[in-house]
Amino acid sequence: MEEPGKRVATRGVTCFSKIKMFLLALTGAYVAKSLSGIYMNSMLTQIERQFNIPTSIVGFINGSFEIGNLLFIIFVSYFGTKLHRPIVIGVGCVVMGLGCFLISLPHFLMGRYEYEKTISPSNNLSSNSFLCSGNRSQTLTPTPDPKECSKEIKSLMWIYVMVGNLIRGIGETPIMPLGISYIEDFAKSENSPLYIAILETGKIVGPLIGLLLASFCTTLYVDIGSVNTDDLTIALTDTRWVGAWWIGFLICAGVNVLTSIPFFFLPKTLPKEGLEDNADVTKSNEKEKHREKAMGKKRGITKDFLPFMKSLFCNPIYVLFTLISVLQINSFIITFTFMPKYLEQQYGKSTAEIIFLIGVYSLPPICIGYLIGGLIMKKFKITVKKAAYIAFCLSLIEYLLFFLNFMWTCDNFPVAGLTTSYEHERIQQPLYVKKNVLAECSKTCNCLTKTWDPVCGDNGLSYMSACLAGCENSDGTGINMVFQNCSCIQSSGSSSAVLGLCNKSPDCTIKLQYFLIVSVFSYFIFSLAVIPGYMVLLRCTKSEEKSLGVGLHTFFIRVFGGIPTPIYFGALIDRTCLHWGTLKCGEPGACRMYDINEYSCFQQAHLHWVASSSKRIKLPRVNLHSKTFEEVPTP
Repeated sequence: MEEPGKRVATRGVTCFSKIKMFLLALTGAYVAKSLSGIYMNSMLTQIERQFNIPTSIVGFINGSFEIGNLLFIIFVSYFGTKLHRPIVIGVGCVVMGLGCFLISLPHFLMGRYEYEKTISPSNNLSSNSFLCSGNRSQTLTPTPDPKECSKEIKSLMWIYVMVGNLIRGIGETPIMPLGISYIEDFAKSENSPLYIAILETGKIVGPLIGLLLASFCTTLYVDIGSVNTDDLTIALTDTRWVGAWWIGFLICAGVNVLTSIPFFFLPKTLPKEGLEDNADVTKSNEKEKHREKAMGKKRGITKDFLPFMKSLFCNPIYVLFTLISVLQINSFIITFTFMPKYLEQQYGKSTAEIIFLIGVYSLPPICIGYLIGGLIMKKFKITVKKAAYIAFCLSLIEYLLFFLNFMWTCDNFPVAGLTTSYEHERIQQPLYVKKNVLAECSKTCNCLTKTWDPVCGDNGLSYMSACLAGCENSDGTGINMVFQNCSCIQSSGSSSAVLGLCNKSPDCTIKLQYFLIVSVFSYFIFSLAVIPGYMVLLRCTKSEEKSLGVGLHTFFIRVFGGIPTPIYFGALIDRTCLHWGTLKCGEPGACRMYDINEYSCFQQAHLHWVASSSKRIKLPRVNLHSKTFEEVPTP
């Protein structure tokens, strides 16, 4: 009577313990981690404006995720295989949720966001002090207040964001190496590429949701619910606008915690896929477990760590693949970290619109490419040597194709005294090097010369403030305010101006479409190369070294790509800043406008360096025909 009961229970556990159940749970974890990751990258510009920090610090905040991942990746990759891998992955998901919650915490600890402005939202007599007036006894200048500097600079509330991102990196550590090794251990070798392709697809579904969430949150004002948005004098396209970035992080925290639940109910080991009902195999697995326990007691848990490390470093294919991956990740990180800022400045669109366009044009082709790459590897049983050639060639083609995007460039915003002179009206010319903010038409106005509160004149030229445009009167309230009798605006109209920078030419919108169309093909080719590349990484290492090999590969990517790249490139972006925002105490804050031509040159130079370096790394014949490849089974 007991045997049937046991048989039913065992059958139920076996059914629940199939590799596909783990694959489903792991795909959910991939969706959650990529959701929070892409949302973080999309909100970097909002965080920069919220805390009034330069891009170099933003790069450091972004790199803190890699630092957290780096601290535990090797140890988790090695020791995790000896522990209960699903539970370790579940704990990691919970830690990621904690990190996301900590990132959102500064919003509740600091006061309301006060953007730099010279304009009062109301229209009364006292608010006309921001307009041109020659009757003032002294020039308007911001009054330095040491207490304000202490509040704005030394409070360092952005450290909460950095620490939260670091904790998020720690939590993500076990998901990929332990998840991939778990699938490799218990899945059929011919199914492994398809399963990994499904996981990579999950990494695309997450960013797709994340970008849509980021686009929505960016349209909401950061202090929504506590301020009257009708009184705002900035629009979505304004570089002082800050969206409700904290809402998305709270959602990401909840999603990460929910995805952790299934892992606590999954077993430590599984029968090999396709052999679940084979009694001989079950007995063989039991004997294998006893043998592993005996070997563990005899050798110790750490005795084979150094031999594994030596074996990986002496594996030429593994070392070569890791080197190419480091170069590849350099361009990848720059593209996804700073691309929203670049497109926003290049084409004059709002952050919300740019994030939405990136999601629509880039993620679907990547998702399709992942699935096609996995199906091709499974259908044609491509050998590892062929997979190496395919991945290498496709990556180079993708780099060269992406270079075409830098042909579709626009001029800088025409800002009088900053990018063009007061005498020129929308004339395309090199960057105005004199930077004479004051002109004859506004010298007697006693204007603030550092405050960024731009207006657009009827002549198509932007001015840093209504005062610097020589405007004497204003009409309306909030974002609908109109300035009149502007002496610096020379046009046949009423010489008036409205809030915000002037829109870029219609040709710029067309160039943005070209950029996005080329990006579709670039991302598709890139995604086709990912699965063959993954197969090279997994098949060029021994089965017992796979988890450590994946972890060590990730370790080098973090050290030489993920951490330094956003920091040094953020510093390069700061060098292209044309005008810094001003804090209440007079210190510089976040950058309001960049020299987009120089910015673009930095992007091109970096991609050229990556592509040329990849070309110099040739695949030696000795390595391709070495025993390393011949001994490893192909899918």
